[in-house]
Amino acid sequence: MVGIAVLGAGRIGKIHAASVAANPKAKLIAVADPFPEAVEPLAQSLGTEAMNDCMEAIARPDVDAVVIGTPTDTHVGFLLKAVELGKAVLCEKPIDLDMAKSESAAAEIERVGGRVMLAFNRRFDSTFAEMRRAIDAGRIGDVRQVIISSRDPGLAPPSYIKTSGGIFRDMTIHDLDMARWMLGEEPVLVSAVGARLIDPTLKQYEDYDTAMVLLQTESGRQAHINNCREAVYGYDQRVEVLGATGMLTHDNLRPTTMRVTTAETTDAREPLLNFFLERYAQAYRSEMDAFIDALADDKPMPTTVRDGVLALRLAECAVESVRTGRAVAV
Repeated sequence: MVGIAVLGAGRIGKIHAASVAANPKAKLIAVADPFPEAVEPLAQSLGTEAMNDCMEAIARPDVDAVVIGTPTDTHVGFLLKAVELGKAVLCEKPIDLDMAKSESAAAEIERVGGRVMLAFNRRFDSTFAEMRRAIDAGRIGDVRQVIISSRDPGLAPPSYIKTSGGIFRDMTIHDLDMARWMLGEEPVLVSAVGARLIDPTLKQYEDYDTAMVLLQTESGRQAHINNCREAVYGYDQRVEVLGATGMLTHDNLRPTTMRVTTAETTDAREPLLNFFLERYAQAYRSEMDAFIDALADDKPMPTTVRDGVLALRLAECAVESVRTGRAVAV
């Protein structure tokens, strides 16, 4: 049994804690969060201990691994402490909003051989994972283009936007990791545009609500990512991979596949799943299972701290590209 402490009792902490509690190879030792009103009900619902000091939770001798779901500016401190104590870590993205700080933390983790997995949960979506297996099996030949549409159903509140690091570091970073994964080659050139078509006040945060990114690898493979913070029809998540001998597509998910045809409408369907908590529920469970399996069976981490660094570097290039109006070499 792998003893795990979950740090953070917010919405992502709740997901991770429930996934740990449901895994037969793990024991949820504690959930830690400085806010008692958040952590105590969560711990009670899962039959585990509530703690208010995350560092104390990391240091417990019965904790083999920690899951970091706390605010981004706390990630590096908890990461390095856990690695120093020989604990494995599953950490939410990004490592940090600062590139140099992220690079330094990753270098230290790699230097000491720390076991750290970055939480890019979309890789564990069953259909996205099947697409990667199909590419590896040569079912569509050499990859030529990857097209990713990722749009939220509505703007996050200003309190979140203010500390998010901006659309490229917060939202697009998932798609940048997905593009790297599907392309099978590292991008070397990034072009991006950003606009404030929904909320002009985002200018005060140097942020955007609508963006497009174009990536190119050394061999010429391309990825196109389009993001928007508001899609009135729901949480829009689609991927298309074009290869030399075929194409793979992944469309949006709905509560059911039922279609209704009447005198007034043809092929009417239910709205898209509302947001990432519903859309990626299976992916979050599978991500945690993969982390625990790697620990229990002494296997390599399915994603690494280096994946986090590379995705953040692409996000930084996108920010620079918008600022300068030019393509940026990675």
